[in-house]
Amino acid sequence: MQPDKSELGKQSRYDTEYNPDKLFPIPRKANRDSIQVPEKLPFYGFDLWNHYEVSWLNEKGKPVVALAEIIYNCESLYLIESKSMKLYFNSFNNTKFKDAESLLALIKKDLEIRIGAPVSIKLTQINHTNELKLTPRFEGICLDDLDIDCSIYTTQPEFLKTEKEEVSEVLFSDLLKANCLVTNQPDWGSLQIIYKGKKINHEGLLRYIVSFRNTNEFAELCVERVFMDIMRQCKPKELTVYARFTRRGGLDINPYRSTLKSEAITDTRLVRQ
Repeated sequence: MQPDKSELGKQSRYDTEYNPDKLFPIPRKANRDSIQVPEKLPFYGFDLWNHYEVSWLNEKGKPVVALAEIIYNCESLYLIESKSMKLYFNSFNNTKFKDAESLLALIKKDLEIRIGAPVSIKLTQINHTNELKLTPRFEGICLDDLDIDCSIYTTQPEFLKTEKEEVSEVLFSDLLKANCLVTNQPDWGSLQIIYKGKKINHEGLLRYIVSFRNTNEFAELCVERVFMDIMRQCKPKELTVYARFTRRGGLDINPYRSTLKSEAITDTRLVRQ
């Protein structure tokens, strides 16, 4: 499917009842080819979504509100475009379900059909939880206080340089910004980089992160581009790239890519999300 055949960037009709056809899958391969990701993926990982605007009707017509956590592997052939995910969830707003478990099973089935891979999904009704997984920032060394000059706002992997020292570092920045590939709306994110190998020059890395500012790219591909550029330019022994993007349309997207097999991580929301 091509994005120009979807509802992306157009005035949308909000269905009042369940409509799985609102989901719009996009092949990962075409975008990955643009950044020369090999057919045998050089990373493991997943895409983790949080949806904060989930609602449906119980059998008596009373609204229920909840949060949704959706996770699927980066090896899936397709990803789901974010606006279509919102329109799909909106189609539940006036749809009656026997219970949350019935809705959960339906969402899982619909998503798995379209991405061609298993999906983990959790629905948490607002009045059934006391959990608040929230943290001010990523762990690690913050790059954002570095006093650097910035003048280039399209992606520049040449900014990535290494030094002689061998290190194991955890770095992060809250200055990541890119624009939606289709709508040109801004996507704001925080980026964490964990690596072992020759020390990556911090000033150059921050300039590189800032250089995404006027780049048009899906959130998932931003993280894969960062991963591929660091691997090519700096050749670390191990590398993990994790981004948490602020929510848009009630959704936040949090892609994770690593040379290490993905470990379970806590879905801890950053304060800006």
